[in-house]
Amino acid sequence: MSIGSFILNITPYQELSILICLITLLLAMYFARKPFHRSMASFSKIIHSSMRLSAFAVARSAGLLRQRNKAVLMAAGLESADRALHRELERMSTAIERDLGGYPQLQRQLTETIVQLEEDYTSSAEIPQALPDWVKVIKAVADIKPTGDSMVAKMLEDINETLQNQHRSAVEKHREDVSKRHGILSNMMPSFRSLNKNIEKMSLFLADLIKRAKTIDLFIDEHRQIRQETDGAGQKLSSSSLTQFFTAGLVLLIAFGGAVINFNLIALPMSEMVGGGNYIGPFKTSDVAGLVIILIEVTMGLFLMESLRITRLFPVIGSMDDRMRRRMIWITFSILFILAGVESALAFMRDRIAADMAALRQTLAGVEQSEAAFRMIPTYGQMIMGFILPFALTFVAIPLESFISSSRTVLGYVAVGFLLLVAFLLRLIGNLGFYMGRLISNVYDMIIYPAIWVEGVILAKMQTGTPGKQDAASTKLKESPLLVEEVE
Repeated sequence: MSIGSFILNITPYQELSILICLITLLLAMYFARKPFHRSMASFSKIIHSSMRLSAFAVARSAGLLRQRNKAVLMAAGLESADRALHRELERMSTAIERDLGGYPQLQRQLTETIVQLEEDYTSSAEIPQALPDWVKVIKAVADIKPTGDSMVAKMLEDINETLQNQHRSAVEKHREDVSKRHGILSNMMPSFRSLNKNIEKMSLFLADLIKRAKTIDLFIDEHRQIRQETDGAGQKLSSSSLTQFFTAGLVLLIAFGGAVINFNLIALPMSEMVGGGNYIGPFKTSDVAGLVIILIEVTMGLFLMESLRITRLFPVIGSMDDRMRRRMIWITFSILFILAGVESALAFMRDRIAADMAALRQTLAGVEQSEAAFRMIPTYGQMIMGFILPFALTFVAIPLESFISSSRTVLGYVAVGFLLLVAFLLRLIGNLGFYMGRLISNVYDMIIYPAIWVEGVILAKMQTGTPGKQDAASTKLKESPLLVEEVE
């Protein structure tokens, strides 16, 4: 006999048997009410506490990761500021060596020009010697009273003629002196122009020097803010990192498109060189060989950029001595040039293969072959592309360095956001578990509500007239271990 049949056969009447079973179940649930409430309270508390501790641990990890991201960002910004400051100092040093290298000669020219101007000025300022005191002589002669003597008249005529001659000589001498001074002043103009030109040259140099000094001051101020880890420097570096990340990613996508075109240029002729029916795993040997050539070109480009100290992905290459570094520049450039020539030849071979395949298809179709006009133009275009693309892929090193440098910061921010989201979800699950326990307890009380109501009625009749005990009974009826829990 099954349990259902046994329950229905407790009494001869099935309805009565079902009623007895329900009453028995309600009584059992009523007597198990407090243990069930305590169990649900403990279970919900376990869920809430465990989720809360987990959320706290995840949030703490997010905080530590945020601090690490800030340290990485500041270190990268400090390195960038050091490079910019060092580059500007080198430019200023070069400008000083270029412009102040001839400063002693310029100073000597200025000194000679100034001395020459002083001498010319002194020469032009000389006053010619004065003639004898004509006024006294003329007055003495004028005081002679006329006597009518021919000798006196003759003497006066001689004196007059002498004075006239001396006057003409003095005027001519004066004119010569003035002309000479004017000539000296005219000869001073080239010296003045040369002096003015040298002074303007020095003024331009000093203005450029002041401008560079202000730029260096800005770099030093930025360097100081980064070392002090100010909020403004952090926001500026974060914005710069995001900009570099997306810009470098876009450039890398463009470079990837160029690499795909380069691969298509050499894939078909490589099948003729290594065999089109050979496979390395699921891939054709020709495709693998073409991909290896492109990767070698990119690697040589990276080494070339590192040797030129444009990028700093490999510190070992940058720390080489200049002699070894120059050798590496020539070696990598030679390998890159040879690979570019090989790709150009493969592009020519590809065009020949495509032309032969087209001719074969025309022959099989019974179509008369026609000589296409300007057929060499696409051939030359493919050869030029095959030669230029390897050198174009060389510059991938620059956006690659920016992408790698900025991706550390961007991935750190993404990881922090993910951890904060996980912490939020854990807190949400903990609160849901806590209130779900309360909901289950309330539903449990709703199921056994008749028993609770009967208990309240009985206790109210037994303790009529005793307000204190009645309040205690009412409080006893309402209390539930789970209802007094609070969400922390």
